[in-house]
Amino acid sequence: MREAKTYYVTTAIDYPNSRPHIGTAFEKIGADVQARFRRMEGYDVHFQMGNDENTNKVTLRARELGMETKPYVDDMARQFRDVWNALEISFDDFIQTSETRHHDGCRKFIQAVYDAGDIFKKAYTGLYCDGCEEFKTEKVLVEGRCPNHPHLTLRPVEEENYFFRLSAFGERLRAHYDAHPEFIQPESRRNEIINLVEGGLQDVAITRKGFTWGIPVPFDPDQTIYVWFDALLNYITAVGYGSDETKFQSLWPADVHVIGKDITRFHCALWPAMLMSAGLPLPRRVFGHGFVYNKDGSKISKSTGTAVDPMDVSQVHGADAFRYYFMRECPFGGDGNFSEKRFAEVYNSDLAKNLGNLYSRTLSMCIKYFGGELPNAAAVDATDWLAGLDLSALIEELRAKVGAFEYNTALQRIWLEILDAANRYIDVTAPFKLAKTDLEACKTVMINLAEALRVIAILIKPFTPKTAEVFYRSFNFEQVQAWEKVGYQDAASRLTVPDLRVTAEIVSGKPIPLFPRIDDEPAQP
Repeated sequence: MREAKTYYVTTAIDYPNSRPHIGTAFEKIGADVQARFRRMEGYDVHFQMGNDENTNKVTLRARELGMETKPYVDDMARQFRDVWNALEISFDDFIQTSETRHHDGCRKFIQAVYDAGDIFKKAYTGLYCDGCEEFKTEKVLVEGRCPNHPHLTLRPVEEENYFFRLSAFGERLRAHYDAHPEFIQPESRRNEIINLVEGGLQDVAITRKGFTWGIPVPFDPDQTIYVWFDALLNYITAVGYGSDETKFQSLWPADVHVIGKDITRFHCALWPAMLMSAGLPLPRRVFGHGFVYNKDGSKISKSTGTAVDPMDVSQVHGADAFRYYFMRECPFGGDGNFSEKRFAEVYNSDLAKNLGNLYSRTLSMCIKYFGGELPNAAAVDATDWLAGLDLSALIEELRAKVGAFEYNTALQRIWLEILDAANRYIDVTAPFKLAKTDLEACKTVMINLAEALRVIAILIKPFTPKTAEVFYRSFNFEQVQAWEKVGYQDAASRLTVPDLRVTAEIVSGKPIPLFPRIDDEPAQP
């Protein structure tokens, strides 16, 4: 059995028929914030991502480029990893579903479900959406078209395939939802899935015939495992199912699957039914995040031609600015919007004028008035900057909100209560005036502001990891506690360093600006 302090988080695996877009990045950043937060809470985190490669889309794209499928997917996996690394996504594993470990696990799993009597073969005629790689029933169509890919024409397909008996699992699924209300989040997604299950589930085609790229069915090599029955299994094959039983037992079940709201039915109905059939534990939670839309209201996606490359935005303004915008501006459980104009507004207001300015003012004054040295700091009460704020209570609220994926609310609280408290403290105490009249009082203010930077560093660490580290390392706090070891609870009590000193990189007597202001007309990436 897995250890209690292990935390396993996954994201949906992505089609590598083109590069990631900012809607995909929204999901990965949200999952990364959770992974980083759980590490700060003392968990042994396993954060998994990957690419969904056993699809017809991938084969067609490789063919368009004149490439064999395997070299193509390997190169795309490299490109995806490059983007995620650039955005500071701290994944522990990146699975490609063309890997041997995945193929072995899939064959073991489908055989187990077949042996359980939940797979049968029949001829089928239906309308197929190449965008979803899924057969569509009439009740889900909108004016005869797929609601997710209305620009694509549905193809009539007639085949003899194997089906998973999903229709037999309605009552068991409903009982699980009732017994585990936390299983589907947020609440709106839970209601959608309950309505879906109560409306009656249809058996699902899980193999296709005539494909050479994919995973052959062990009990019928003429068939390959169909995309969703294959793709969903990455969550267990990546952690050892079919290849490393000890690892699998230590990590499964997953603590949370982070996925888009458009694929909740696969993750909250089909996936748990598959696991029930195979006799495996179900994941503890599925969190269906919202979408990112353009300013004109159109969904940002590859299929609609509205994709924006996250590498372009992050290379111009930095990964932390990119991460902050999406976690602050877009409710993770709901929908958000992106435009260059709004990005510039949030960046200038929250990062350049507020966060970056607090950092620059604090270090600049400390260097100017004290040469960067604040001796006997431990003897000074460094709580004045809080101005009566109950920091411990606030941190407990923030821990609860971040753990519940309420990222935008958590960031609002940090900015409105913590950053504003520090900035107001500067305005009220006016250290630039005290330096001329009472140097000892000015020193006390500097020690308080150094402590404020430490607290802020800890609280923003899951969201803007690079900036948080710069804040923490601006003074010699690591003399007492290493940056890698700090958790949210450490922000609640003062870290006493006997003699504080500035350890940030200083150029010409000033710290390097963290967030240079964006002009009114943002530069094109």
